[in-house]
Amino acid sequence: MQESELRVEMSMHLRSPTDVVARQVLERPDSYRRWESEHAQMMRTVSDQARLDNQVTALRSTAFALVHRRALFEYLRKRQLTGIKRRQAFALFYGCRDYANAVLAEHGRYVRCSSSYVCTRYLGENLLHDQAFDEPLALYEQRYSEYFEAYCDVELARDAEEHDAVQPLEALRPLLKLRVSEARTAILTMPQHSEESWREIQIRKPNGDTQRLRSIFGPN
Repeated sequence: MQESELRVEMSMHLRSPTDVVARQVLERPDSYRRWESEHAQMMRTVSDQARLDNQVTALRSTAFALVHRRALFEYLRKRQLTGIKRRQAFALFYGCRDYANAVLAEHGRYVRCSSSYVCTRYLGENLLHDQAFDEPLALYEQRYSEYFEAYCDVELARDAEEHDAVQPLEALRPLLKLRVSEARTAILTMPQHSEESWREIQIRKPNGDTQRLRSIFGPN
């Protein structure tokens, strides 16, 4: 926890998009106390593991969970949804809950999870020297984002024109979900230290021959 608290404080001086969000947890004492409690509970699931290799696996799993918890707000920001589409997006995950309260709850969770995410990556890279927290985790985040965006785009389609536009995404959803599962399995089983590059990273680096599908709801 001491290392995590120091890493959150470092966000005040860093400019990465995640750090810009994470620093918000420092602006309100009640927000910081809630983050501290939630993050301590997550870290206990790691520290309670008796063996180092189990701690590494637990920390990787924690990073996956934080990627998932940040996904909705990242989607809203990326798609720039407003009005009825934004309300529909919250209804998809919060049901009939009051819209204003749902927005506040989701934003608070997004800020706290962003703070925990930068801490988790810092612990993995700098304390455990775990290679999974470099490019492999970035690839997992990319793959999960692609799956989550396709899921939301399909579920939020309403009229016939929108349904026609998302048909290719609907067909791709099983493949995108499989790719997330494959990346998760590969990361959880990869060695903590290795002299060789993770082969999957080399395959997935952009080469200019691929192009992502455009969304019907706004910019990609």
